Amino acid sequence: MTDKEFAEIKKRFKPEKSNITKVRGCYVNTTKEIVSKFQIPVTVLPDEQKEWLFKILKKTITGSLGRNIMNIDFSVEQVENSDEHKLLMAIRDSELENEELLTFLYEKIVESFPTDENYLILVAYDPYDVPSLSKNEENIEDSTEVFRYFICCVCPVKLTKSSLGFSTIDNSFKNIGADQAIVPPEIGFMFPCFDNRSTNIYNALFYTKSIKESYPDVVNILFGTSAQMPAEEQKETFRNLVSDSTLESRNLEFVQSVHGMISNMITEHKESRDPEPLMLDKNDVKRVLTTCGAKEEELEGFDEKFISGFGEKTEIPPQNIIDPKQFELKNSYMTVKVDPQYSFMVDAKVVDGVKYIMIRADEGVEVNGISIRFDGEAPPIRIQAQATETNDSNFHFEDAGV
Repeated sequence: MTDKEFAEIKKRFKPEKSNITKVRGCYVNTTKEIVSKFQIPVTVLPDEQKEWLFKILKKTITGSLGRNIMNIDFSVEQVENSDEHKLLMAIRDSELENEELLTFLYEKIVESFPTDENYLILVAYDPYDVPSLSKNEENIEDSTEVFRYFICCVCPVKLTKSSLGFSTIDNSFKNIGADQAIVPPEIGFMFPCFDNRSTNIYNALFYTKSIKESYPDVVNILFGTSAQMPAEEQKETFRNLVSDSTLESRNLEFVQSVHGMISNMITEHKESRDPEPLMLDKNDVKRVLTTCGAKEEELEGFDEKFISGFGEKTEIPPQNIIDPKQFELKNSYMTVKVDPQYSFMVDAKVVDGVKYIMIRADEGVEVNGISIRFDGEAPPIRIQAQATETNDSNFHFEDAGV
């Protein structure tokens, strides 16, 4: 799915635009027991509750593809024969009317989702009449397809603290007791995908709130496939790959160049308005390292190291391996963050056998919010006005001191 397609589906999660008429689900306690099952008729909910419910469901498709939203690919064999795909198709085609199928889905999630908290499993079905688009991408009223999909998400339930509240009805203070509050989902998925503004039963989307966790057990039991490496782990794997492959070349200038080149790729892709997400494969990463100064002999074993770290055909979202908005220098006792556009002002030198990180300070420098002077720097000049009896002003210059 492209960013535009994500945005188009997200717009569905508004009371006035959605065709969601009910939300089904269950409540799971800390011992992994399904305590209750429920069906919420959305159409009769108060507006405020309806909006909150749609916000929670929309979270399942909110984020960046490859970062906290993973693309799940089903093979032709899976689509034709796998139990996992058959279950997803049956749930969608039943429009959430088959209690037995939903219970089977709940049990698969309970079995694989690692938590010791209470939580809700919510499932919503939406048939979307997809409007045709003209060449200039303006909506046309007629619909050529109904995109039928469902959203499923797992939302922790937190016990809120009791507190003091104020009633505007009788103008008095009242105790508000502890209660169970639903928080945004930890995981969720959408099936099928909306590709080229049409139904794609060969793909699903899997959402995780944390970029440090990909929930491999959940992915395996729901989709019969392996989970993508978490974004945080991709960043660490990339760092190790660069360190191991550029033992001689990776000085400060080299790392600056790698960061700058990948940042430029992200910027250029954004400016091009290419609907497809930017992804880097093994050859792209190798080309970046070579362009930035890595020696040919250093990269002799690069392909094997990449495959060992990321996998044979892995493509990496560049936002997962560098932060284009941050350039960071760190050792055991300090961390210095520099705006990437000024990273050229940072230098690494050895002076009298001691290693130094040097940052050019062309403008005012503050320490704990206090402007400082450098040793040997001329003190600032203060202009002081002295009024005379004729209201004329005579000016003279003084040493302003520190």
